[in-house]
Amino acid sequence: MSKSFFPPQRTLMGPGPSDVSPRVLAALSRPTIGHLDPEFIGLMDDIKGLLQAAFKTGNELTLPVSAPGSAGMEAVFSNLLEAGDKVIVCQNGVFGGRMQENVERCGATAIMVQDDWGLPVDPDKLEQALVSNPDAVAVAFVHAETSTGVRSDAQALCALARQFDCLAIVDAVTSLAGIELCVDDWGIDAVYSGTQKCLSCVPGLSPVSFSERAITRIRNRRQRVQSWFLDMNLIMDYWGGDSKRSYHHTAPVNAMYALHESLLMVQEEGLEAAWARHDHHHQAFVAGIEALGLSLIVSPDARLPQLNAVEIPTGIDEAAVRRHLLQSWNLEIGAGLGSLATKVWRIGLMGHAANQQNVLLCLSALGSTLQSMGAAVNPDAAMAAAHEFYSV
Repeated sequence: MSKSFFPPQRTLMGPGPSDVSPRVLAALSRPTIGHLDPEFIGLMDDIKGLLQAAFKTGNELTLPVSAPGSAGMEAVFSNLLEAGDKVIVCQNGVFGGRMQENVERCGATAIMVQDDWGLPVDPDKLEQALVSNPDAVAVAFVHAETSTGVRSDAQALCALARQFDCLAIVDAVTSLAGIELCVDDWGIDAVYSGTQKCLSCVPGLSPVSFSERAITRIRNRRQRVQSWFLDMNLIMDYWGGDSKRSYHHTAPVNAMYALHESLLMVQEEGLEAAWARHDHHHQAFVAGIEALGLSLIVSPDARLPQLNAVEIPTGIDEAAVRRHLLQSWNLEIGAGLGSLATKVWRIGLMGHAANQQNVLLCLSALGSTLQSMGAAVNPDAAMAAAHEFYSV
């Protein structure tokens, strides 16, 4: 007979989900009200304003899609693309490939700009592709590639898209609230993210934002959006400024409470302060990792502070390390994906999990585990380096 489920208390330092703040978990447990209740409508308005601040945008069409980040991705592509369109897709990891999949499922053509995994998107390659494809309608790229821990220059890539009269579509699933992201200043036309990364919220919602240029394209489509649920023409009426919202779907009410609380925490800390906190603990972590005798695959100028791709020492069973960390330390880190499978661990410092206690825990646990498996590492040096960084 099944029983109530009580999960173990883990420290989540993988690629997501990240640790959820107790404040957010408490908000999740508040009484459920109707999704058309006037009080909930007021909450929707507040969430919208807080999301606009987090994205640094005044876009009217800014909202959380009632589904995870992958649905946010699909919402962006399915609303902006039609059969026969041509899109330049930049790929330097797994999630650029998912963009390609979405483009093609919309009946559009993806012109791929490829860069090695672990390197940022090359603006010169993008410019060459735009020159060669003057009929392209959009440029799509991942700002923070979760599979590799690399950051691309979103501002430069968006400027190129605008120069060639293309919409700029940006995956910000791992970047929102973790590193600088300025939707309006950078000219981003459509952006999607997730709640389970640097927002420290529960999984299941996908913040999105569309510029006026993007909204014009959505409203002037020749064909209906192939997804009823993700059709922004319908969702606009549900998330509009009018207090009399049209019924579209039953919103995940309690998950919205959680998102609201997480966005309040970002507001209280300050967006720029949140970016700085992620970078601060990343620097401490890198100091410890290098003293341990390991290295990151991404060059310092392109690293994501919130997602660290650490090279696995020769001869070490990476899955056995992750299993030991989970079973003995209640610590979760992530495996590599795609071409980086068995080559790296993906170690997250996201949102609520980006703190000194977690940095020191991870260095201690990883160092002692590797040493017990025969790796030539120095756990004491790792801890000393991190403590020295924090003492300055």
